Parts: sequence; structure tokens; C-alpha cells
Amino acid sequence: MIKTLAFDFGASSGRAILGLYDGNKLNLEETHRFSNDPVSINGSLYWDVLRLFYEIKRGIVETAHKGHKDIASIGIDTWGVDYGLLDCQGNLLANPYHYRDERTNGMIDKAIEMAGRDYIFGKTGIEIVWFNTLYQMLSMVESHAPALEKAETLLLMPDLFNYFLTGVKSTEYTIASTTQMYNVAEDAWANDLMGKFGIPKSIFTNVVKPGTVIGSMKKELSEELGVGSIPVVAVASHDTGSAAVSVPVTDGEDYAFISCGTWSIMGVQTDKPVINQRSMELNFTNEGGVGKILLMKNIMGLWLIQECKRQWEIDDGQKTSFDELEQAAREAKPFVSFVDPDDLLFVAPNNMPSKIAQFCEQTNQPVPQTKGEFIRCIAQSLALKYRMTVECLEDILGRKLGTIHMVGGGIKDKLICQFTANATKRDVITGPVEATAIGNNLVQLMALGELKNISEARALVRNSFDVTHYQADGELDWDAAYEVFRKVAK
Repeated sequence: MIKTLAFDFGASSGRAILGLYDGNKLNLEETHRFSNDPVSINGSLYWDVLRLFYEIKRGIVETAHKGHKDIASIGIDTWGVDYGLLDCQGNLLANPYHYRDERTNGMIDKAIEMAGRDYIFGKTGIEIVWFNTLYQMLSMVESHAPALEKAETLLLMPDLFNYFLTGVKSTEYTIASTTQMYNVAEDAWANDLMGKFGIPKSIFTNVVKPGTVIGSMKKELSEELGVGSIPVVAVASHDTGSAAVSVPVTDGEDYAFISCGTWSIMGVQTDKPVINQRSMELNFTNEGGVGKILLMKNIMGLWLIQECKRQWEIDDGQKTSFDELEQAAREAKPFVSFVDPDDLLFVAPNNMPSKIAQFCEQTNQPVPQTKGEFIRCIAQSLALKYRMTVECLEDILGRKLGTIHMVGGGIKDKLICQFTANATKRDVITGPVEATAIGNNLVQLMALGELKNISEARALVRNSFDVTHYQADGELDWDAAYEVFRKVAK
């Protein structure tokens, strides 16, 4: 039995997921779960990085205490774009900023003024969006941030955790590609672009491909945790890259995928970046995957539902389950109002129901009144956004796409899955739920030589995890709803 330990960090929680591979099937065991809570101080939003590393250590200890000291390797994946800065002695200079921090306000306009949209997209193939590392770095340059002046090394979040474990400073390819400072076509840092913005090129490390064993756990850490010196693998460290590995497709299948969670990332795999006028106009992104490029669109996913739920629990003083909200949405009248999930109004946390009401008022639509009406509005809008996105993908690629595969925790919401089939008029296959943790474990198995390639990895997924099929039910006129949606969505 080969045991690999995946740490999967999302925007609101993290888990330690043990992979148990017997040569035929992969089973998962969650050994530790913890919240991931950003902290607001003096008007800025940060990640509590030291507590998160504490949770990694707790995850290793809890896994060992559950009878699994024989861990073959560890891999870490996180969200993209955020980073920590180290000084010349390798010490962390400050808590990493959260990508929703307001310091990037106005930075896109500044960057376009300095270099031009065509140049930025042409050098990176990455969609121009407010949270990218490029605009976070530009904000530091513009504000003469002391931490940047003292920094010797920049490490993105999964690489920072790998460094804490091993002492090795390196940057994994898929996470590097999220920054809008990496040239995926040339497979190298975009040094000329960074030079235009005054971003110091010397702070970026060498880039390693997913499946690289970057080192082993430091001796003092192994002794502290009571385990051996476990190898640490640079997996597909961007969570979307890991999720894409576990999409249970066969070779040659033409499909689109949605990694569905706080964010919905929808896209396809391509052999090379698609960097042209149309992909720039539609603001799609070319990020690194395992052996492929991921041509994708970031959609603000279940964030709206999560934030509504959180606000209602504050207001009501009691917990509300997602199942209860889903059922209320099923009972609400369809197609009364729509939102664009990606409107900048919805970026910041706090009081999401009032923001949805504001959007509806501004677009001359009825304002939802009940919880069910709010959730129905969000769910049907997300499904229609998926339709808009898959049509844009077909426009860029010049061909029709078939089945949509949905993976990740968001597929627990069966209403959204059915709505996606209805809205897109495509077969939708959902599963596995733990897509990111599975992909993380699969890349570790590839690094250990237990799996030869991604085709074998996906065959293992198909043999180990169930999927659910959805087809359009034709009960409602989604085409008419789409025409209304397109008037309020970008």
C-alpha cells in the first residue's frame, strides 16, 4: 500500500487527504480539516500563514497518529496568485496579502497605461484580472513598499509551504503560470515584462515541473513531528492544475471541464497556448497544467452563495445548511432575476444579499426577497454564465465542444449541476468531488513511479470514483432566459 499525503488549501478551508493506493484503486482518507480565515488589520486583508503552516504540521501528526507513519510523500496545492517575501536570511518579511485586498485597485489601468493590454497579454497569455500577482507587485512598486525593497526571494503560497517543510526555494510551474509574470509560450519568467514595471527579476526562483521531488522534510521538523524525513513533491501546486488531472476522461475525448468551488474555473486542455486577438478580447487565460496548457475562464462561482449563507447566519444567529438553501431555491419561481457572477460589486466579502439586491435594482430587475429567491437567482445565473463561457471557448477554438465534466466540492449542489445541463444543452458528468486532492495524490504517485503518465492517472480515477450523469430536462425555456441574462452579464 502506497500512502501519499495531499494538503489541499482552498480559499476558506484546508484539508489533509491521505491517498491509499493498492495498485488497482485509490482510496482517500481525510485525516485533518481546518478553516482558512483571512485576517483584516488596519484596512488590509492578509492570510494567517503561520497558523496555516501549523495546520500542515498538525495534519502530518494526525495522519501518523491514525496509523500512517509510513507516508511515502507529501504534496501541497493552494489557490493561485498570492505570495510571501523572504529576506536575505530566508525569513518571512510579512504575512502574505489576500488577493481580495484593495491594494490592487487601479493597478490594471496603471499597467495598461505603462505597457498596453496587447503587450501584457501577448507576453503571458493570462487574462487581465484584478487579483493577478502582477498587479499586486505593481502596487508594491508604486507604494515603495519596504518589504519589497528588503526582499531577496518571492515564493508563491504552495512553494512557501514547501520551503517551510524542506528549506528548498523553488517555484512550481502551474502556480508560476497564475502570476501574469510567466511566459507560458516560452516556458520562462517574463523578465522583459517585469522590467517595464520595475519589478525586481532577481527575487524569482527557478521553475520546476509538477512531479518534481524538491527535497525532504527538514531533520528538526521530522523530529518535532515524530515521523521520518518524508519526500516533498511539487505537485500541480495550483489547485486548478491538480483538479484538471483528476477529470475522468479518456484519451481523445473532446470536452470542457469546470472545477467548481468558491471559484468556478471552466476550460479545456490544449497542446499549446492560445494567445491571439480573440482570446484576449474574451479575456481567457492560458495556465500551465500537467503536460498541457489549460485554456480557461475564472468565474466567481459559489462565492456568492457562500457569502449569502454567512451573512444570513450572522443576521439570524443560527446555522443554515447548503441543502436547506438548495431546497428553498428549487421551490422559488424561475428566471425572475439574474446577476453577473463576475461583476466587481461581488468581489469583496460582507453583506452579499444586499449587493445582489443592488445589482438587480441597477439593472431594473425584481429584487429577490426570500433566501430561496436569492439562491435561485445565483444558481441559474451561474449555469447561464457557464453557457456563455463554453460558447466563448468554441469561438476561440473554432470547434464545438461536447460533454462538460464538473469536478470539485461544488458538484454537491445538484441543482447547479442540473441547471448546467439545462442551460448548456449538453450532457454533464460530475465527479469526483475531491478532485483537487485526488489530482494532488495522483501527481505524487507519478513522481514515485507508481503511475507512468496522466492517462494512467485518469484511468485510476475512473476505476476508483463514481460519477453522476445529468441531461437537459427541457422543462423550462433556458434559451429565452439566456437572452435576458446576456443583457446584464459581460
